[in-house]
Amino acid sequence: MLFQRSNSYRPPVGRTSRLSSVLPWIFAFALLAVGALPIRQWLHWPHWNDGRSQEFETIWRQAGDLARHHQADVIRTIDGDTFEARVHLASGQDVMTRVRLRGIDAPELKGACPEELRMAETATGALRDLLRQGDVAIYNIGPDKYQGRIVADVATKRTVNVSAALIGAGHVRSYNGGHRNGWCANAARQ
Repeated sequence: MLFQRSNSYRPPVGRTSRLSSVLPWIFAFALLAVGALPIRQWLHWPHWNDGRSQEFETIWRQAGDLARHHQADVIRTIDGDTFEARVHLASGQDVMTRVRLRGIDAPELKGACPEELRMAETATGALRDLLRQGDVAIYNIGPDKYQGRIVADVATKRTVNVSAALIGAGHVRSYNGGHRNGWCANAARQ
């Protein structure tokens, strides 16, 4: 005998062979279970949010010309750049939606600093005052990145473009997508 076993331990024959035969099935079952989970709903990645464009297509494309002014009853002001409204479509149908003003960024009510909170409350009040002018209409309607919300230009009885009025008063800043700087850093500079 050239090679002699120095370790006398031998694994039991029955247990390892049963486990090794079942292990691939456990792995396959786990892969199937994970594949069946609604991960798309848990992860809010924009490229997985196919419902956004589908909702826009089914509801808003029926409205006809989206550049045309559609009368809206303001339900409530959410923050400095968003409000909830009942929009009257040309077909006689009403749609409840949140409207985000096109082209602006307002300070957040959940601000990172006390100054941002103060600016957010001021911007919200300014938007509320502009919308109280009456005869609110939305136009240039498009889909927003969040489902249940649209982006639009807004006009009132005395204000042709609410976004431009808010920018002109210094309550909000111009925004056309991309990275946004925080409001707290801007407040410290002013």
